[in-house]
Amino acid sequence: MTGADETAAVRPVILAVDDDPAVLGAVRADLRGRYGRHYRVMSAPGGREAIDVLERLRLREELVAVVVSDQRMPDIEGTAVLTAAQRLFPAVRTVLLTAYADTDVAIGAINDVHLDYYILKPWDPPEQRLFPIIDELLQDWHAHNAPAPAQLRVIGSRWSARAHELRDWLQRNQIPMRWLDVDDGDEGRALYEAAGEATLPIVLTDDGRTLSAPDVATLAAALGHKTHADGESVDLAIIGAGPAGLAAAVYGASEGLRTVCIEQLVPGGQAGQSSRIENYLGFPAGIEGSDLARRAVTQARRFRVDLLAPQAAVDLDLTGPYPRLQLGDGSRLTCGSVILACGVSYRSLDVPGSADLEGRGVFYGAAVSEGDTVAGEDVIVVGGANSAGQAAVFFARHARSVTILCRSHDLGAKMSAYLVDQIAALQNITVRCGTQVAAVHGDDRLRRVSVTDDAGQTCEIEASALFVFIGASPRTDWLPPQIARDAHGFILTGPALGGRHPGADRDPFLYETSTPRVFAVGDVRAGSVKRVASAVGEGSVAVQFVHQVLHA
Repeated sequence: MTGADETAAVRPVILAVDDDPAVLGAVRADLRGRYGRHYRVMSAPGGREAIDVLERLRLREELVAVVVSDQRMPDIEGTAVLTAAQRLFPAVRTVLLTAYADTDVAIGAINDVHLDYYILKPWDPPEQRLFPIIDELLQDWHAHNAPAPAQLRVIGSRWSARAHELRDWLQRNQIPMRWLDVDDGDEGRALYEAAGEATLPIVLTDDGRTLSAPDVATLAAALGHKTHADGESVDLAIIGAGPAGLAAAVYGASEGLRTVCIEQLVPGGQAGQSSRIENYLGFPAGIEGSDLARRAVTQARRFRVDLLAPQAAVDLDLTGPYPRLQLGDGSRLTCGSVILACGVSYRSLDVPGSADLEGRGVFYGAAVSEGDTVAGEDVIVVGGANSAGQAAVFFARHARSVTILCRSHDLGAKMSAYLVDQIAALQNITVRCGTQVAAVHGDDRLRRVSVTDDAGQTCEIEASALFVFIGASPRTDWLPPQIARDAHGFILTGPALGGRHPGADRDPFLYETSTPRVFAVGDVRAGSVKRVASAVGEGSVAVQFVHQVLHA
């Protein structure tokens, strides 16, 4: 085993494991050459020695970022080493070195031990076959786990709707924070008292400011988020920064268009709220929705997309030769073309008690920020599609019990088979098909939920949180009447319009709306497939038609 000098101990560890001295020396040399300046690269000549190293590092409370292990070793196999690493360091990223004959083992490890990546030996040249993988895993590790010298502190009650809104926004933006509950902790109560006249929730910034009951826009401004456009005209304006909008932004900006992307809350859309997406092409180990959003935002900014968030588009003026957008701050943008990727919202529960308890136990969408607050509690998930299934699996890791309420008589009717199988394997998840919420009950927080089945029988279930994933309401209320929509408010495009553009002397392009130069993609488009991959495809394809209208 090899170590480093005393000053290197503060650096996160990358551990390489292989019983073949030549292979171990090669991987150690490659890793040290690339990462030795910022990481402590260690090695172990076998599985048992690797676990000993990991246990000592855990006792010393050091940070382990990545473990790279060979699979075939005589004493302990690589998958066992990686399992031990995950037990000791839950945030660690794992890589398995395999021969071609062991690829089935590696693929099985993705499911069994949540392996992040496997690399076939030999990995020459490392610049192509090793470093890009380690770079990506380190970036992911730092996004979630690098210690921050100073953090935001949010003080409030877990049953406060405003506190939930702030925590959810911070979590989805991957901004490090400490949550201090005044109902359950001396530190939170002491800081609240010290804040004097401040109203809960309180945000204490790392530069010493105190924000009293801020809304999201105020908090974003305090943290320096960009909400104002750089100019008054652009080639392409994209409304919405979900997968479709971000894909359009990346393709538009990378092809030379001056591109602005406007998001009313947090980049990522509904996909960004997903605790884990496991069927998106290219991510065999799955990926958290927030990670996918972070990568897409990084890519967009690399191509100099002007990303404004949180910012709202409140009006679209189509009376002139070019579309004009009005933003929530009163500013206006003249656009060569517009892509509407504004997405959908989950439909509200229209049952007694739901409005009063929203944010105080009743939540819409996967509030990942609530994972720690439901520990040991009983929660209910309403819905039968993938978003509901992903949330149920996530909350099952924290809550005492999770009950899924689904109107369909078959959970697999709208949910992917892999999720149905995962749910069936979790003992603390109960599925109740053919049921719906009749009412919710509580005082300052949710206490019980009344549930009705198809036979008209009603029962009550005790629960502290209810997460709703039903229906889809398109965010199109702000659009002018020139943008044709179907009876449900989804935007009609291309062939669905059934005719030529008035005054344009041509048929509308694919994804083009009833108004020339204005396109719609993703979930907000009538007839779209509600999947991340299809949204990305629509966003990228729409840019090709944007070029045609700009050069007409």
